[in-house]
Amino acid sequence: MKPSIPKGTRDFTPVEMARRNYIFDTIRGVFRLFGYSHIETPSMENLSTLMGKYGEEGDKLLFKIQNSGDYMSGLTDEELLSRNSLKLASKFCEKGLRYDLTVPFARFVVMHREELQFPFKRFQIQPVWRADRPQKGRYREFYQCDADVVGSDSLLYEIELIQMIDMVFSKFGVRVAIKLNNRKILAGIAESIGQADKIVDITVAIDKLDKIGLDGVNAELADKGLPQDAINKLQPIIKLTGSNSQKLDTIATVLAGSENGLKGVEECRFILDGATKLGLNNQLELDLTLARGLNYYTGAIFEVKALDVEIGSISGGGRYDNLTGIFGLPGVSGVGISFGADRIYDVLTQLDLYPKEAQGGVKVLFLNLGEQEAAFCMGLLAQLRAHGISAEIYPDAAKMKKQMSYANAGAVPYVAIVGSDELAQGVVTLKDMQTGEQRTMGSDPFVSFFTEK
Repeated sequence: MKPSIPKGTRDFTPVEMARRNYIFDTIRGVFRLFGYSHIETPSMENLSTLMGKYGEEGDKLLFKIQNSGDYMSGLTDEELLSRNSLKLASKFCEKGLRYDLTVPFARFVVMHREELQFPFKRFQIQPVWRADRPQKGRYREFYQCDADVVGSDSLLYEIELIQMIDMVFSKFGVRVAIKLNNRKILAGIAESIGQADKIVDITVAIDKLDKIGLDGVNAELADKGLPQDAINKLQPIIKLTGSNSQKLDTIATVLAGSENGLKGVEECRFILDGATKLGLNNQLELDLTLARGLNYYTGAIFEVKALDVEIGSISGGGRYDNLTGIFGLPGVSGVGISFGADRIYDVLTQLDLYPKEAQGGVKVLFLNLGEQEAAFCMGLLAQLRAHGISAEIYPDAAKMKKQMSYANAGAVPYVAIVGSDELAQGVVTLKDMQTGEQRTMGSDPFVSFFTEK
């Protein structure tokens, strides 16, 4: 029987891991630059921590872990014969694999609140698991890269998160649009037209303006059950144009009677003005069609789209008001972002933006041409490694062709050759595997060639 891996999981080759580590290291470096502390939480949590936090559908997607030992001993015959899988699972599964990093973070904050200094800024880069149906771009095991700050209502953190998004994608060389909206504005719009329960339908319809035109949007709104007077009131919102500031002025006029909506306008104005003054490399735009996580977010909402590749959101986040309330610590406000590492990987691959050093691998391979020659090479190898240069020696004195094939297969850029002539003179012949050029040099210049690059 051929070995296999579970559906929705992946192996990563050395080249893929070098690229993934480039992504993680870049994001991690920006998180640290802004003062976020690194934490990790266990892969598994108590099911009592996870259940009921993601809605009914989310509960079904939790990977549950069977108790060790005789897990069926506490079950009655009646329970066994009932074949009620959910009920049975609750009896012999006390733990589950984490579904995201947010709920474990909330649990972490509540458990460690006495030792934490608030506001608390943390980042986490770890895998999560979802028992979803695998399909292209959707996996059962994948990484999340989250940064959150809890314990402060300050909008300076929203500005900081926009700076972080801008810096990460600037470092990657990816042009993005950073989109901003506010939950309070969306609530205010729905409230001002008397359709508080229709906000998702409204944003979905407005989002299609470019594709189906104004008449098409209005027709869709009518299909969703919005009365004509509500559709009429929405016209300035649907036709919203101009700069971020002009858009906010228009929204403020429409929301004149909504205190909550106007608060959202002022929050957006503060964030947009503050972030723009910092001189971002990427465009920042107000987008009223952005409605992610409506039940979860309470203030600013972010989403990031790549401009040169057709792909979904590659980063997102927002402000939430009661993260820790689910664990008995109410009133702790937070704001955070998450980078989609798998989608970023696809974007960098499609745009061919990985730097050469992100390809990983060995910089120089020493050929093995005999016992004494190998001993001489080992000394140079130790010097290179002491300077942080990745290098190796072929283990056996095999045929030259076999050793060169090994170098080519590993995309090694340089091969160091020490034969009997070189050994007698105390020199090394260095071959550039890309150009085929060879040069002979002494030990010190050889080491300097790699360390001074």
